Amino acid sequence: MKIGILAVQGDFAAHAAVLAGMGIQTAEVRTRDDLEGCDGLILPGGESTTQLQFLQEEGLYEAIRKFAAEGKAILGTCAGAILLASEVKNPRQESLGLLDMTVLRNGYGRQVHSAVVSGPSSLKHEPMEMVFIRGPIFERVGPGLEVLAEYAGKPALVQKAHILAAAFHPELTDDTTVHQRFLELAAENANHSALAG
Repeated sequence: MKIGILAVQGDFAAHAAVLAGMGIQTAEVRTRDDLEGCDGLILPGGESTTQLQFLQEEGLYEAIRKFAAEGKAILGTCAGAILLASEVKNPRQESLGLLDMTVLRNGYGRQVHSAVVSGPSSLKHEPMEMVFIRGPIFERVGPGLEVLAEYAGKPALVQKAHILAAAFHPELTDDTTVHQRFLELAAENANHSALAG
């Protein structure tokens, strides 16, 4: 299995390190061709406006929407979650619109308001460690989105079908729960494709 990681700016190297530790091959994605052969894609944290502009300029905007339409797994963390949302506020901006939810940029404050917290999750019995760095607030999640973890009474990790969005940075903890869930989704699609082929 090969996982692509959008490598424009932000913390893409940290995701690659987590996956390498789990024995997973990764590829840095900067062009449409880089997406070829990937079983899943991670949209990392960073600056969502910068990333969006890059996606549009490089033709990756439509390529990622097609990737999602093919049922391939996508994980968006922090800025990546903003890119997945259907509505972005504070300020408003365009997005890929792959998940029916409204996000508030910098909802948990500026860089100085970063926090490491533990919260309940349906993915494991113990509380899940979550690192928030200027994280977005998931203000509204539409029907069909499953809330997998919460923080301060708000959804912090949501899933619909093969797409996951986290308001926090799972790559900055030793807890691989979120990446494991993402890899399961990627494997499901890879298996379906193999059977169909």
